[in-house]
Amino acid sequence: MTQEGMKSCEKIEKALTEAPLLLIPDWNIPFGLYIDECGDGLGDALHQVQIIDDKPIERPVCYISRQIKPTEARYGASQIEFLCLVWALEKLHY
Repeated sequence: MTQEGMKSCEKIEKALTEAPLLLIPDWNIPFGLYIDECGDGLGDALHQVQIIDDKPIERPVCYISRQIKPTEARYGASQIEFLCLVWALEKLHY
């Protein structure tokens, strides 16, 4: 492996093992949901603000995503964003 390849592997390892790591959810405080869509898929991130070391910190609780189905590819921008929201709420059993 080249020196450049080694550096790339180290960056990936660092990104996967350092913050923001997933939080264990605290069911007594509210959650936030970020939604996004692109031409190929839907992506959602469930977040929560928790007090860590006396500081409020927002971190992800989970990520979900899926590809857009062929029939959904014909939806307009607002329809696909709404689909992203509805799918996330169903998937997360809200």
